[in-house]
Amino acid sequence: MFTGIIQSVGRIARLEPRGGDVRLAVDTAGLDLADVHLGDSIAVSGVCLTAITLEPRGFSADVSNETLSLTSLGKLKAGDPVNLEKALRLADRLGGHLVSGHVDGLGKVVSIVPDGRSQRWTFEVPAAISRYIAAKGSVCIDGTSLTVNEVAGHRFGVNLIPHTIEHTAFHARRVGDAVNIEVDVVARYIERLLSSGETPRLDEAFLKQHGF
Repeated sequence: MFTGIIQSVGRIARLEPRGGDVRLAVDTAGLDLADVHLGDSIAVSGVCLTAITLEPRGFSADVSNETLSLTSLGKLKAGDPVNLEKALRLADRLGGHLVSGHVDGLGKVVSIVPDGRSQRWTFEVPAAISRYIAAKGSVCIDGTSLTVNEVAGHRFGVNLIPHTIEHTAFHARRVGDAVNIEVDVVARYIERLLSSGETPRLDEAFLKQHGF
């Protein structure tokens, strides 16, 4: 699990074809890997990857065809900036929202409009994703936890403050770029519960039974 609070902006060092899929090498720049071990998870622009090699300033991960087809990782090239976050520890502050690193699909940057010192960004997503996005709810874009300002059809807007733009890969994004979208995990479970045909029970006995 992750929080959607970006810890460093790294760069793609290499993409090596390996038997039909890809091994991705990432230069982690200022991200401290001293507490990372082989097999640990690191989110790369919102995609949870497993570190299979570790170097002083980077790591490598194997990326399956499934991941390449559903995320922007398959479109990256050497030198491209990527958002990085190490896996959440139980004692860490949850500064954003709970993020799994399992991308739901790709969105597209539709517009970037200045708003004071901030910027208002509009994204377009497929219908299969848009139904999970709600005004004032949470969404994860390229691994960054953001609050939804408004929703109109398959488009939604967010506000990016100067700090977010400066300290994430958003500073390199342009209109038309693809971005990784992960919806709030709570929305997924609510849909699953409602689609089961059972009436949701939120009485005291039910909550106690499930550890709430």
